Amino acid sequence: MKTIKGPAVFLAQFMDDKAPFNSLDGLCKWASDLGYKGIQIPTWETRLIDLDKAAESQTYCDELKGQIANYGLEITELSTHLQGQLVAVHPAYDLMFDNFAPDDCKNNPKKRTEWAVQQVKNAATASRRLGINAHATFSGALLWHTMHPWPQRPPGLVEMGFEELTKRWLPILNHFDQEGVDVCYEIHPGEDLHDGITFERFLEATGNHKRVNILYDPSHFVLQQLDYIEYIDHYHEFIKSFHVKDSEFNPTGKKGAFGGYSDWVDRAGRYRSLGDGQIDFKTIFSKLTQYGCDVWAVMEWECCIKSPEQGAREGAKFIQDHIIEATQKAFDDFAGAAIDKDQLKKILGL
Repeated sequence: MKTIKGPAVFLAQFMDDKAPFNSLDGLCKWASDLGYKGIQIPTWETRLIDLDKAAESQTYCDELKGQIANYGLEITELSTHLQGQLVAVHPAYDLMFDNFAPDDCKNNPKKRTEWAVQQVKNAATASRRLGINAHATFSGALLWHTMHPWPQRPPGLVEMGFEELTKRWLPILNHFDQEGVDVCYEIHPGEDLHDGITFERFLEATGNHKRVNILYDPSHFVLQQLDYIEYIDHYHEFIKSFHVKDSEFNPTGKKGAFGGYSDWVDRAGRYRSLGDGQIDFKTIFSKLTQYGCDVWAVMEWECCIKSPEQGAREGAKFIQDHIIEATQKAFDDFAGAAIDKDQLKKILGL
């Protein structure tokens, strides 16, 4: 068994134009003062990191680590959620996902994909230079628009979709392997990797590539009505990253999993601050500890009711209270004795 590290916080949702949320130093002091021990850095935020420079310069990475360490913090993972999304985009989503791309890649899907692939590769090299062995990202999606099969999917469509997704990701995965870093796909609605079955499809399509791993976030499974506890039993060996985010699902006679195109606050399934939702985090932390998952517990704040400031204040203590110090001894060791084979034979009647 292994004690989970934390608490840590994903900085993406806290970025703002106002201090302390507009600079790395400001956010580090804020997080440290709240009791966090780690930060997960969104690499598209140039106020936090210059990803291209981090991939090129060990000196820059050493200085960045030192700057963060001055506040008693570590970098848990780098994140390329937005860039990973752009590795695979169905044309129906081109205009909306162009918002994630630099201006010179907009209205040019081919160039946008090439940019995204290089960005994720840069994150692999930067992670290695920073001494980090896990990376958080999205898979992107070519098939999501067929999630509810109407009109019915023609034979071979899903297989071809995963073949293409694999074709795009294999060079990236191989680069991560060269750098000694695991790719942790956040299993998430809107991505082609959104549950256990789709993760297995992708893993098989990549030839069981050893760098294909999971960012476990139970909040997305509540909205899918998937058993997020049993998920750990199935996939614990692949869980190399962990978002601690709460959610709830309250269907009515008018709305269910698809939400009726409503805003988040009016949906049956919605994300909540830690402790305000329905997720059994005691069992989750127990399972991850029991299986020896070597992960940081990273709070991701997404709540349609509570402010991010309150969510962050409460989140650090919530995670700390759930971290289990893994025992190094059995509770009945006191009754043990040295092995006596003759005695064992007598007990067994041999």
